[in-house]
Amino acid sequence: MFNLKGRVAVISGASSGLGKQMARGFAEAGADLVILARRVEKLEELKGELEGLGVKVLPIKCDVTLTEDIDNAAKLAEQEFGKVDILVNCAGSSKDKGVLDMNDEEWDFTIATDETSVFKMTRAFGNIMKKNNYGRVINIASMYGMVGNTEIPTIAYHSSKGAVINFTRAAAAELAPYNITVNCICPGYFYTELTTAVLDTDMFKQFADTHVPMKRYGKEGELNAGAIFLASDEASYVTGVILPIDGGYTCV
Repeated sequence: MFNLKGRVAVISGASSGLGKQMARGFAEAGADLVILARRVEKLEELKGELEGLGVKVLPIKCDVTLTEDIDNAAKLAEQEFGKVDILVNCAGSSKDKGVLDMNDEEWDFTIATDETSVFKMTRAFGNIMKKNNYGRVINIASMYGMVGNTEIPTIAYHSSKGAVINFTRAAAAELAPYNITVNCICPGYFYTELTTAVLDTDMFKQFADTHVPMKRYGKEGELNAGAIFLASDEASYVTGVILPIDGGYTCV
């Protein structure tokens, strides 16, 4: 089960963090890859590693806040592989401030990167999937899209990830007639370039020990099983699902 050989997976935000981890996971499952990020030199490094697993890899420089970059990436992916089977919307960033202190620029940056990009990516690559009457869209939101938090004010991040969750439900309903499933993973605390400095503080370690039932952060690769399941042929009747992978944070 869950063999992705012969499938083509597009992963945004693949130059680092969770996107890079999932690119490895999908390659190990046999999928050919289109990896997207702004830092193309990082993608070229990753390409060599992934091709060592016996899959084809196409790196494309892409800023997911730019419509022209996304549309160009979709065109190049279709030219190279003739299809796109799987889309993982993993790119993201955030300006962390509370509702009373955040300015318009910080809000707009976070919404454009974490929310609007998911719409634009799904539109571009979903139209390729529609041609082939097959697709798997997996949006990476956050457990913070399901709840608030009392430790670090980050109103735009909460808002954008909550929007991605309901975008997932709406897109799942719209795209079901084309045999395209749309699902969402909500990670808990994982190490990435954006989170390491905070997660390694004594204050936050104490907070996580109190609020995460499993009393630890997520380990590298622990998102992959959920993503590969949702991307598989076996998950053909699973759509509109919101899957927290958070060590139990949102269950208490």
